[in-house]
Amino acid sequence: MKLHHLRPAEGSAHRRRRMGRGKAAGQGKTAGRGTKGTGARHNPKIGFEGGQMPLQRRIPKLKGFTNPNRIEWAVINVDRLETFEGGTEVTPELLRDRGLVRTSLPVKVLGRGEIAKALVVRAHAASSTAREKIERAGGSVELIEPVD
Repeated sequence: MKLHHLRPAEGSAHRRRRMGRGKAAGQGKTAGRGTKGTGARHNPKIGFEGGQMPLQRRIPKLKGFTNPNRIEWAVINVDRLETFEGGTEVTPELLRDRGLVRTSLPVKVLGRGEIAKALVVRAHAASSTAREKIERAGGSVELIEPVD
């Protein structure tokens, strides 16, 4: 088989319409553009709405920017840690298994609520109030490196 033997599949290729080539060609005279007016004479700009304020000017511009270096955390408060038994080592994997944090995000412990059980909490970050409350209850906070 050679390149000049290749043909498109039967019925897939159509002949191009030749507009404005006389009445006998079927698309003569106005060439499918109707009679008179802007559409018959020239192509308007893309997005032109006939003088009405165009969509791209009606919609307000977005302010600010998105920081590409922002770290998004899976947060858990100390009152949610109350569900674990005392002496338990709380890890991000354990929190994910119990459905307390979303997957694939580094875990940060925040200080809302109170805790009375001594827990060993291993997380990627912890607020100062969360650390203080856990240590006051007899537990400890260990920071681990996030896995990228």
